[in-house]
Amino acid sequence: MEHREQQIIRVSIIGIITNIILAGFKFVVGMLANSVAIMIDALNNASDVLSSVITVIGTKLAGRPADKTHPYGHGRVEYITAEVISAIVLYAGITALIESVKKLITPEEPEYSTATLVVVAAGVIVKFVLGRYVSSKGSALSSDALTDSGKDALMDSAVSAATLLGAFVFLGFGVNLEAWLGAFISIIIIKAGIDMFSETTSKILGERVESEISTAIKETICETEGVFGAYDLILTNYGPDRLMGSVHVEVPDNWTADKIDVISREISHKVYTKHHVALAAIGIYSRNLGNNGVMRMQERITEAVMSQKYVLQIHGFYCGVKERVIRFDIVIDFAAPDAQEVQRNVMEAVKKLYPAFSVTVQPDSDFSD
Repeated sequence: MEHREQQIIRVSIIGIITNIILAGFKFVVGMLANSVAIMIDALNNASDVLSSVITVIGTKLAGRPADKTHPYGHGRVEYITAEVISAIVLYAGITALIESVKKLITPEEPEYSTATLVVVAAGVIVKFVLGRYVSSKGSALSSDALTDSGKDALMDSAVSAATLLGAFVFLGFGVNLEAWLGAFISIIIIKAGIDMFSETTSKILGERVESEISTAIKETICETEGVFGAYDLILTNYGPDRLMGSVHVEVPDNWTADKIDVISREISHKVYTKHHVALAAIGIYSRNLGNNGVMRMQERITEAVMSQKYVLQIHGFYCGVKERVIRFDIVIDFAAPDAQEVQRNVMEAVKKLYPAFSVTVQPDSDFSD
């Protein structure tokens, strides 16, 4: 099977060749027709060539193995590549807007020919097909750079279609919409560049992992014999398809350290094999076994805790009857104005139920579903 890096590079090369051909044809046609809209379209195709070249370079750099300086690999270079592509799209839009404004101030009549219209129409079809192809491959390969390039190509198709419409309006009614179309197209390009930049920046900052991924990983963990639950799953993204994280699992309180070690290794192997996620750490919660009194205590405490505002979950419950200790974790909603106050309210509620017990409540953030 072709490696992900090779697939991205192959798709990028197809984009480079296609855009070079389109940019060349549109530049010549735009010069001959004295059309600012077609010239802007040609400039946009030229910027797409540069975007694809940067995608190739970024993919090669991101594929470098981990080293002492970067022990988690270089996968995030792909996000930087997507940021650069966004900046190029934004620059192309701003440049095109400036040229359109100049044409509005000093308008010139375009000169369309059949050849001109054929080239523009062909550009619409080619860019639409290319955009769909690149965008779908970007989604399949989890490549923001490819996805952005695909979106840009689809936008180019719409831009060329608008240019073609302007030509027909001029030929049919004698109304010159060149400069206005150019300005409108430029604004669309600028908005697309801002959106692309914003989306990639959000990923660099660290987004919440998709619910489907976190749920699937927890289900895999809970398939392990003896594991009652998986909680506190934290996943960090070090590039597309490069997730590393940690999790807590709930196991019987009578398991030995050796048993826990064996199960931890089994869980790590299963999660990596099935989901390609490396679990760097697996914490342990112990569950009381064979004590009906403790089970009833847990039910009462769970009801009291979950009635508190901003508490999303209680887990990791353990009660030492002889030691008179109760401990558990709570997941607090990010919407809570004061997480410490929520924690205090929970402790007070449990203390009212069991004043003779020492209560320890560990607050957790809502990192994943």
